[in-house]
Amino acid sequence: MATSAIGPGFITQTATFTATLGAAFAFAILLSILIDFAVQMNVWRLITVTGKRAGDLANSAVPFSGHVLTVLVVIGGLAFNIGNIAGGGLGLNALLGLDPKVGGLVTGALAIAIFLFKRAGTVVDRVVLVLGIGMIVMTVAVAIASGPPVGDAFRQTFVPDTVNFATVTTIVGGTVGGYITYAGAHRYLDSGQTGPEHVRAVHRASFTGILVTGVMRYVLFLAILGVVASGVALDVSGRAANPAGQAFGAVLGDAGIRVFGAIFWAAALTSVIGAAYTSSTFLSTFSRRLASGWPLQLTTVAFIVVSLVVYLAIGTAPAALLVFVGGFNGLILPIGLTVFLYIGWFRQRDVLGGYRYPRWLLVVGTIALVISFSMASQSVGPVFDFLTA
Repeated sequence: MATSAIGPGFITQTATFTATLGAAFAFAILLSILIDFAVQMNVWRLITVTGKRAGDLANSAVPFSGHVLTVLVVIGGLAFNIGNIAGGGLGLNALLGLDPKVGGLVTGALAIAIFLFKRAGTVVDRVVLVLGIGMIVMTVAVAIASGPPVGDAFRQTFVPDTVNFATVTTIVGGTVGGYITYAGAHRYLDSGQTGPEHVRAVHRASFTGILVTGVMRYVLFLAILGVVASGVALDVSGRAANPAGQAFGAVLGDAGIRVFGAIFWAAALTSVIGAAYTSSTFLSTFSRRLASGWPLQLTTVAFIVVSLVVYLAIGTAPAALLVFVGGFNGLILPIGLTVFLYIGWFRQRDVLGGYRYPRWLLVVGTIALVISFSMASQSVGPVFDFLTA
């Protein structure tokens, strides 16, 4: 879940909004972490207690709602994956000087190769773990080198000078929106640790994912903030703008560009894997044949191929696309969450098999739902404006 969330869109959004909002962006990060907690804790528990994937679980409570959710998640996952492959192109361009479209092709091809490997599940888990640790270590090093104004950042984490709801919707979407909401829970189902007896382990796993994602976002924010506070103006409006790459270059020169490229590419590859896998697991809502084994692997490969072809064909600037897809998934988030909270509040006897669902978890989930709907309603126009920025 964490490495699915920490993708090129996550990095580009953080750099873009830090450059435009400065230290005030810290409050948006805090709000996104709190919403992340409320959403993930509910979704993971409901899915693992019942042992059903999200689409099937939604259908068991509200007929055909799972099909609607599947369509939305797959569309959002496809949009996100196009952005992920675009991010892979940007990363390899910075790291090795490859043309971005060639880099995107290489990234997509490698992801396909991983899923075609016979022991794909084990390989995927190990690849994302190693690359995830590498991303965090390199980002911490850059944050230390940039010398950010930590005091001002801490103050504005709780008392911001300004609040931008489109910004919050976008980073919430990039952290826990769309397919990311269900990535960890669906992967957890594959472990076989389902049912009420595994609730404590599920909570630990989901909390760890939320913590890793939040720490990475804040450390990256501090790294970019140090550059912005020093007086460096980052270009966030040009068609070829790459604000995160500019910031890393300002801190470490040419070496910083290479480090950025490595982080960005690792983030892209792990997110391509997460988006493709999770979106494909939803398709089993339409056909049980796609639930596991080779059918699931081939569906995942086909998803990556479609994403790659669309990326190679479109002309949208990668940075603009990476910011937009986060906002788009933020608009999808409250729809699925509504169905899941309905199950928690009103369908404990039948759908949850008599399991007594924690009321405090439902309350925080409902608060997050209200906030998500409110932000989404205010952000529809601004989110789609990112495509023409």
